[in-house]
Amino acid sequence: MLTRLRVSGFKNLVDVDVHFGPFTCIAGANGVGKSNLFDAIAFLSALAEKPLIDAALSVRDEGGRSGDVRSLFHRVGGTYTDEMSFDVEMVVPKTGYDDLGQTAKATATFLHYELVLRYRPYEGQRAVGGLEIIKEELRHIKRGDAGKHLPFGPSSAWKKSVITGVRGTPFISTHPDSGSAIIKIHQDGKAGRARMLPATNLPRTALSATSAAETKTATLARREMQSWKLLQLEPSSLRAPDSFTAPTKLGSDGSHLAATLYRMGRAGDTSEKKVATNSQDNPMYAKVANRLSELLEDVRGLSISRDENREQLTLFLEGRDGTAHPARALSDGTLRFLALAVLELDFEAQGVLCLEEPENGIHPKRIPAILNLLRDIAVDTDYAVGVDNPLRQVIVNTHSPSVVAQVSDDSLLIAESRELVSEGRPFKALSFACLPNTWRARIDKADIVRRGRILEYLSPIAASDSWRYQADSSARIHKRVIDRDDMQEKLFQ
Repeated sequence: MLTRLRVSGFKNLVDVDVHFGPFTCIAGANGVGKSNLFDAIAFLSALAEKPLIDAALSVRDEGGRSGDVRSLFHRVGGTYTDEMSFDVEMVVPKTGYDDLGQTAKATATFLHYELVLRYRPYEGQRAVGGLEIIKEELRHIKRGDAGKHLPFGPSSAWKKSVITGVRGTPFISTHPDSGSAIIKIHQDGKAGRARMLPATNLPRTALSATSAAETKTATLARREMQSWKLLQLEPSSLRAPDSFTAPTKLGSDGSHLAATLYRMGRAGDTSEKKVATNSQDNPMYAKVANRLSELLEDVRGLSISRDENREQLTLFLEGRDGTAHPARALSDGTLRFLALAVLELDFEAQGVLCLEEPENGIHPKRIPAILNLLRDIAVDTDYAVGVDNPLRQVIVNTHSPSVVAQVSDDSLLIAESRELVSEGRPFKALSFACLPNTWRARIDKADIVRRGRILEYLSPIAASDSWRYQADSSARIHKRVIDRDDMQEKLFQ
């Protein structure tokens, strides 16, 4: 769980400091750059898994493409900054596995990770520049200090269930050495020598190279960051059937929906002969169908069809008239609801889920329903974490007034451009402001959103005559829907 992120020098993020709760909604106009915060989270996730250059090239640039490492750095005019920094506070799972299947048990679960990267110009035959690690550190946050680091106010039961351990020394540290830097990976426990790595030529972060045999806690921090996903649910991926050997976790694009649901339906069963049928015979399918029926009217049940000849799994949704519709015939909105309902009930789905514009493809009257579903996916911090309350977090961004009007005030952040000056040159950077009298407003130096900015979302359509226009030379005035007398009576009664 990502509880705080400080970023500077990445795209238009300069001295940005954001505190997150279980569910966060970021609202801002198109083009303001609010998606760059998601890109920063995705970049950190990629750095925990891939070499530096591959992680950088996996992040989209201003044009929505990748290929230029330099484009990730903050720019003023034609001049780029040379460094970017990330400061992360996160809660990691107590146990997990490394790449070799070795069990890892954290000695501390509330951690602070810091990473500073420098741009390295073109070298030799390379067509693009690279990245160099200047600083990398991973330390624990004391259990006694958890309260001031978790301003969203989780219950004692929740904190007790997720925050454990005491650690005096860091898990990863950086030390200067003859003008360069040495990064040390310290072993868990008192015994064992630290592994020393020269930062200058490291092809990847030290965190991404950890294993349970060396440092279990850093390995779980790596696993946590790898679980941070940008969900971009593509209808074509959601509609596609799965092979018997397909991955059984929902992909970031919505792929493997059938295989994921099939695995959930067989949870706890070891018989290879068992064939999942439908929601009348399978309790998990029934749960998903019931959740979906709360969101959509024409849902009676669902099933997974096993095609033994093609070795293929296909999802079917049954309407109230008894007709079974394959996933390829379902609407985009229905598929998005279905994918999120599966995520809510899949206890194996953990980590941070970022979702851009969740209202896309959804009928306006269904927006409250999808927001409730997204909140239900996130962990409930009033209760201890467990199988029925997995450690999950949801962050969405939007420019929709309908979404802003429906989210809780504690969950809302407004993304705005602010003008700063660097070496005498003005530039625009992204800032995040919260509403007054919320938990974020009680944080020292919190940015409070102006009332007028909120009213722009809550009253986006003016009802004055100035919005009307002359349709033709006869000066006949065309009324908008909102200008109708019967609509005005309903809206302003």
